[in-house]
Amino acid sequence: MSLSILDAVILIFGGLAAGFINTLAGGGSAITIPILNEMVGIATANGTNRIAILAAQFAAITGFQRGKAIPWARVLPLLPPAIIGAALGAWAATQTSPDVLRQVFGVVLLFVALSVIAKPSRWVEERDAALHEPWRSLVFLAVGFYGGFVQAGVGFLLLAGLVLGGGLTLVNGNAAKVVLIAAYTPVALLLFANAAQVDWGVGAVLAVGQMVGAWIAAKLAIAKGAAWIRWVLVAAAIVAAFRLFTT
Repeated sequence: MSLSILDAVILIFGGLAAGFINTLAGGGSAITIPILNEMVGIATANGTNRIAILAAQFAAITGFQRGKAIPWARVLPLLPPAIIGAALGAWAATQTSPDVLRQVFGVVLLFVALSVIAKPSRWVEERDAALHEPWRSLVFLAVGFYGGFVQAGVGFLLLAGLVLGGGLTLVNGNAAKVVLIAAYTPVALLLFANAAQVDWGVGAVLAVGQMVGAWIAAKLAIAKGAAWIRWVLVAAAIVAAFRLFTT
């Protein structure tokens, strides 16, 4: 579609906000999907959103890597199950509606927010991993499936797996999260493109805003640490859950 100047401004600023929130917590797609829905329709919105998400992850990875916050030894074994899950989820998304998953995920978001409030030390302090094989691979296969299927809010599930299950802090967990999303998003994007559910021009404009937001968020995460991110996570989870239940 051809974009007006107003459309481009909305996409860039919406992308900036989403990139910032996605990098520190999750739920940024709750901002971008409604915007894209008005421009290209819901099916194409789900696919088009992946262009900006992919660009934002690389911007965030750059920021986290400069701060030496990416736990590569812990994140690399998680790539295969996450990628396989995302491929299955993206294929399923081209065939069906995500309505039921969105409602279920709203409940999951509230549990994540309550966990952060009730047990803050679990999210701030590094410790031994609680998840071991084969459960670790199964968990990230399932999370990858959700990310490929819907994407909206997958950051919360990834953080839960990486922080509560993997023993990482919120800073390292966010760094690992963006690596995982960057790894599986190209697979999902190709499947959506194959189903003609991607508008490349709209996605490219949205990507500009998301890259800026993600880069800023990564810099702040390194500078301010996990305790500050905890409250961003709580606020983003509650808002995203509310939107899922009411839309």
